[in-house]
Amino acid sequence: MKLIIKLLSSSLSLFLLLSLFISDGVYTVHSSRNLLLQTEKVQCPLDFQILNYTIITSQCKGPHYPSRQCCAAFKELACPYKNYLNDESTDCLTLMLSDINLYGGYYPVGLFGNTCLQGRQHIDCP
Repeated sequence: MKLIIKLLSSSLSLFLLLSLFISDGVYTVHSSRNLLLQTEKVQCPLDFQILNYTIITSQCKGPHYPSRQCCAAFKELACPYKNYLNDESTDCLTLMLSDINLYGGYYPVGLFGNTCLQGRQHIDCP
């Protein structure tokens, strides 16, 4: 009987401890590294919502989305903002890539981020 009570009390303690990390039924993984990476970025001072995405929508068309044309259009749109986009202390690049899909059209995941940046986190502009 004492063993059962001890197991129940330790299980209750564990349950209470775990419940601190559960929010609205969603498990949240807390990592100091992830928290640091999220807080390192400064909010982008630019508003990419107001850009004219016609350069991309007119040249980068499905169903094949030719990388040469899509990347040329992406660079034409992005290069005027290269100093902000290449600044790794801001979230400008992530924001622009997201806004291209939101306001420019729906493109395959990674088309601009992976194909045009070729794995680098900066834009090569002339």
